[in-house]
Amino acid sequence: MTEDLRIDAEPAPEPDAYDLAPGVRVPPERLEIRFSRASGPGGQNVNKTETRVQISLNVDEIDGFPPYAHRRLAELAGWKLTAGGVLTLASARFRDQTRNRQDCLDRLLELLRESLRRSKRRIPTRASRASKERRLKTKKGRSRIKQNRKFRGGDD
Repeated sequence: MTEDLRIDAEPAPEPDAYDLAPGVRVPPERLEIRFSRASGPGGQNVNKTETRVQISLNVDEIDGFPPYAHRRLAELAGWKLTAGGVLTLASARFRDQTRNRQDCLDRLLELLRESLRRSKRRIPTRASRASKERRLKTKKGRSRIKQNRKFRGGDD
């Protein structure tokens, strides 16, 4: 347990591919990882070390990524997905590079997994007669309350 807490501990070895779903895999060599200096807490160390991590992935190069997932990913990722199909995420939450790298990778894989989930189709329903009547009754009640607030000039 103490070995995991050491800062100079060796990072876990890279897997041969990240499995997102059955038949959908992302080989680690397709990930472009860049490091840069991060702002924020860290004192003098922040000016010397490159702890910010940025991961880019061309979504078209994911093995077995279906077309519906491309559309859903475009909705979920927003501006993080370029017109060329490159998804870019960055992380500078932690003070060391390995934790930021893992955080960024986890967020990337979770975003891709979420895009593979099909959203449930909405079945349109109609409002019941009773609910329509309740709505109209409350509207009339509010109208009466507001009518009573009006100033009515009278003889004094």
